[in-house]
Amino acid sequence: METGIHNTSEIGRLRRVLLHRPGRELENLMPKYLERLLFDDIPYLREAQKEHDAFADCLRQNGAEVVYLTDLVLKSITDKSVREELVRQFVDEAGIREGRMREVVADYLTGLPDREMVETMMSGIRKQDLHGGGGHLGDYLWAAEAKYPFAVDPMPNLYFTRDPFATIGAGVSIHKMHTPTRNRETLFGKFIFEHNPEFRNTPRWYDRGKTTSLEGGDILILSPKVLAVGISQRTQENSIDHLAETILSESGSFQQILVFNIPKSRSFMHLDTVFTMVDRDKFTVHPNILSQITVFVMELDKDRKISIRQEDGRLEDILKEHLHLDRATLIPCGQGSEIDAAREQWSDGSNTLAIAPGEVVVYSRNYVTNRSLEEAGITVHTIPSAELSRGRGGPRCMSMPLWRDAPT
Repeated sequence: METGIHNTSEIGRLRRVLLHRPGRELENLMPKYLERLLFDDIPYLREAQKEHDAFADCLRQNGAEVVYLTDLVLKSITDKSVREELVRQFVDEAGIREGRMREVVADYLTGLPDREMVETMMSGIRKQDLHGGGGHLGDYLWAAEAKYPFAVDPMPNLYFTRDPFATIGAGVSIHKMHTPTRNRETLFGKFIFEHNPEFRNTPRWYDRGKTTSLEGGDILILSPKVLAVGISQRTQENSIDHLAETILSESGSFQQILVFNIPKSRSFMHLDTVFTMVDRDKFTVHPNILSQITVFVMELDKDRKISIRQEDGRLEDILKEHLHLDRATLIPCGQGSEIDAAREQWSDGSNTLAIAPGEVVVYSRNYVTNRSLEEAGITVHTIPSAELSRGRGGPRCMSMPLWRDAPT
């Protein structure tokens, strides 16, 4: 069955990719509420958009079709009932405690044209925007007296399209995110894969209704048969159990899942911030994880039940064995320097996006790590990142492949 999804490798030639161009949600960041919204700083929107456009242009120039999240959501609003359901569910998940304000927000969104409605859901709703005239005096008093300025929080992390759902093989996992702030992002994935004609037949490997968290930055497709998943700050082991049961029994291709237990900290928030694949036998790695990582292998036994065993030994040897490689080269972030590695890890030096075997997109600011990639024979495309990097994610974080060629 054609699903519009084909992603069986980290390094197959990238043909179609999902992005989200940063929007007004970044201008709804406030210093007082940065921690609540998972940001450390406030990107300057105009420059962030220029940098993101340069990223999209780089992908197009190298053969990838770029599609945008807003457009896929709009194509999912196939009739009035779907629109009404999107508004209803959005309001249900928006964290609005007061019943009257729920009605005000729903009416406000319903009255907007489709594109403006979706963009407003993403950017958040300031209380001051809900009172342009008419209504009830109580609404004005509530807005004036309440200290929190938003009726609905913004979704500033949306430009990291890697996390809310992941394309795996011909299917998709739609995630339960670690924090309520980001969990609302997965609602858009739900509607895309339920209603968009191009994607609604896509098999579902994981669903956002689960009780434990799973995020896309922790999922790497090392080969058509081997998946890597990180136990991290934001992905729990129970979620990996559920994903493994479905993927190994239903995908028809994946036979093993390598589970990487990585340090639980914001600087190592996902597996792809410390480990990515850049060629058939080459990988970026943050040097600090090499002494702190445990790898487990999950596969089906002869009775079609999940078996788990711990892998001991060097990471290079584990990768060689399971990917059937003659050699595995680990390219350290910051060329192994404690200082350079820490600085470039902060700006996602290990978060590379492979667009073909041995060809990657990276942030220009991570010049020490980039030099290591070039010395290892990797073709490097650099993009500007002064503002995008303030969100704490790199080119892989900002992209969700929809279609890659099979690796050759």
